[in-house]
Amino acid sequence: MKNFFLSSYPKETGIYIMKDASGKILYVGKAKNIQSRLKQYFQSKTDQRPQIAPLLAQVASIETLLVPTEKEALLLENNLIKKYQPKYNILLKDDKTYVSLLLTKHPYPRLLIARLHKNQKIRGELFGPYTSAKAAREVFDLVLNLFPLRQCSDAELINRTRPCILFEMKKCLAPCTHKCTDLEYREKVEEIASFLKGQDKKILHALKKEMQIAAEKLQFEKAQLLLEKTRMIEHILASQHVQTYAKSSLDVLGLYQEGSSFLIAKLIYREGMLIASEHFSFSNILSTSDELLESFLLQHYHENLPQKILLPLALPHQFQIEEIFSSKEKSISLLFPQKGVNKELLSIANQNAHSLFHQEEDLLCHFEKLLLSLQEELLLTRFPKKIICFDISHTQEKQSVGGMVTFLNGRREKKGTKLFHIKTEEKGDVPALRHILLRHLSKEKDLPDLLLIDGARAQLNAALDVLKELNIISIDVAALAKEEGRHDRGLRAEKIFLQNQKEPLFLPLRSPLLFFLQKIRDETHRVAISFHRKSLQKKITHTLLDEIQGIGPIKKKRLLVHFKSIENLKKASQEELAKIPGLTKKDLLRLKNFLEKK
Repeated sequence: MKNFFLSSYPKETGIYIMKDASGKILYVGKAKNIQSRLKQYFQSKTDQRPQIAPLLAQVASIETLLVPTEKEALLLENNLIKKYQPKYNILLKDDKTYVSLLLTKHPYPRLLIARLHKNQKIRGELFGPYTSAKAAREVFDLVLNLFPLRQCSDAELINRTRPCILFEMKKCLAPCTHKCTDLEYREKVEEIASFLKGQDKKILHALKKEMQIAAEKLQFEKAQLLLEKTRMIEHILASQHVQTYAKSSLDVLGLYQEGSSFLIAKLIYREGMLIASEHFSFSNILSTSDELLESFLLQHYHENLPQKILLPLALPHQFQIEEIFSSKEKSISLLFPQKGVNKELLSIANQNAHSLFHQEEDLLCHFEKLLLSLQEELLLTRFPKKIICFDISHTQEKQSVGGMVTFLNGRREKKGTKLFHIKTEEKGDVPALRHILLRHLSKEKDLPDLLLIDGARAQLNAALDVLKELNIISIDVAALAKEEGRHDRGLRAEKIFLQNQKEPLFLPLRSPLLFFLQKIRDETHRVAISFHRKSLQKKITHTLLDEIQGIGPIKKKRLLVHFKSIENLKKASQEELAKIPGLTKKDLLRLKNFLEKK
């Protein structure tokens, strides 16, 4: 243990700054008695936090700054944390995990999944936000299944001359070709808005009636699907009516901790109604729960503070923080409720924190964030829940085959793998790609959200032509091409070709999105190559032996295992052939006659 001569440190109020050997700040803390606080780190055996030992192993020096009051120590600590961003302190970053549903402002609105950004101008009506991208997408999918709203872009809407395939599937009213009146479309939009606000239960009643009719007709599978849809709608409607008994502006903070990882859930109440929620995750944090919460309050709240903030625990500097806030806004109260409605609200916030913490740990939640980022970076019109990728494999344009893999919710779907023998006489990758795309998409009922192609601009255009020919407008398309002149296994740049974009997009070499796209492309490439090799091998072993009457799979395998190749078999004598188990005199005669002709 390093000897820092702890008795020489001041016993007054102030902050302490722990640095490593290079002078980099590792941690900034505050204390009413600095010397006593430092002794807790180095001499106390009661502090069993797992992050203490790694921190102390790196600390090479400790500096102190004295201030007159604890209030000033709070402010100074907060300023230094924001300036130096120490590894073991919490630092709030813009959280991009919260999404809402947006009904666009347009004569024919469409429903979109949109992120909430600060100071962003909203063109349309927002519903949410949702603390999970997965939850937002589930509601989004449900609404589009219930309401036949358009899904095409504004530009596509103007240029359409005939309805797309969604009209035939009864998933769109086709306002593009005036298959519905303006009033009919507007009524659907109003129904969606009422439904998302939880103000209209007509759909719920209609579904229950339809479910009852299906059950009476013994259509149990249909009734089960309607029951599941009904339960989901009831859950959504119920979640819109979480109310308080107070009409003041109120924020409720829930806290959950495991080890050195924390999650704060924030429920936002205005006019007695829960209108939004947020959550903030922190890991590898040295601070205690109360220190973390104090730092969070000072970093998070700058302006437009609520009248009250309910806290999950009592804070040692609660009064000083109230003073700081009240200098910005009038009469801000920090409360740690012990009973009544406020305690019930705090219990809800803590339950949310616990639930969200484990969602953050869940792999699916990771993929939801990744896919949402992919939608933003690639300017996709749809959330890429289902991605299919195609690749062509051949040897000097002979024995061409194609492979397709499916990624659902960010993970490989084994049942979504397809293999294609190329049956077109045209040579080259582009005609082959066009061939398998036509074969697959013309029969596919469950269309993907994103079509990814291993190739460049030519392959992208071929895919777009196929979609146009099939009258499909609900699929985004992208092509991924390797950097020219690079054949090593290291990090490599990739060109991403997008529809309606002249120049290719380049993602950073260490971007998780790039790794994800490469994973999909490389998996498809592996499938296509593997199928190509099997096709070649099958063709080689099929050439001669399969044409001989009486030589079945077992005898054929024994011959190839023994002689290794057809060439060796041709050179074999009758005595050598006779040694193979199971061959009859007729088999030997047929083999001799057949091989002599070849």
